[in-house]
Amino acid sequence: MSNEALILDLSSDLTPIQRRSMLREGALVFALGGVELALFLALGVMRPDMHHMAGSPYLMWRVGSLGLLAVAACVMAIRSFSPTARPRQGLMIACALAVMAIAAGAFVAPEGVNHRALMERINPAGGMLCATSIFVLSLPIVALLGALMRRAAPTQPRLSALASGIAAGACGAFVFAFCCPFNDPLYVVVWYSLGCAAVAAAARWRLPRRFRL
Repeated sequence: MSNEALILDLSSDLTPIQRRSMLREGALVFALGGVELALFLALGVMRPDMHHMAGSPYLMWRVGSLGLLAVAACVMAIRSFSPTARPRQGLMIACALAVMAIAAGAFVAPEGVNHRALMERINPAGGMLCATSIFVLSLPIVALLGALMRRAAPTQPRLSALASGIAAGACGAFVFAFCCPFNDPLYVVVWYSLGCAAVAAAARWRLPRRFRL
């Protein structure tokens, strides 16, 4: 059998593969996040004083900074799946945005919060519940990003997995921000960071396993 005949025989059963579209992948991720937020709020778990707090600098900082970080991190994660991408740069940008958001939190603390005792401010019992909720809410986004990552061809899957974990953690934290009743920026920085870090660590450990490193 000639080479041409062998190639035709091997390729005769192949089906066309849909070309990858980062715009379509981003729309899927944001749609899933929107559905998750809608379902979560439909359960009636939105903080009861949302109509009073909606215009407060603190809540605007929490929701706004998490929303910005979620969008930026998702875009960077999806871009990192490309063979020519440089995930390290995206991770540095995401970290810089997180640092700026944390620094901005020092200027939006409600009156009287800074005079409380440290343990009262961070409230470990409530904080562990918040971190766990963020982790659980992030799992669907991790699964979707993992599926998109497997369909792509990342050349640095470890960094892409880490970027996916950060993006999913930010999305989970954004959803939970509408329900969390605590109004202390220190509380948010400690426990939201812990929840997002746990998601990033889990994604970094799990997602690259299907790739040959």
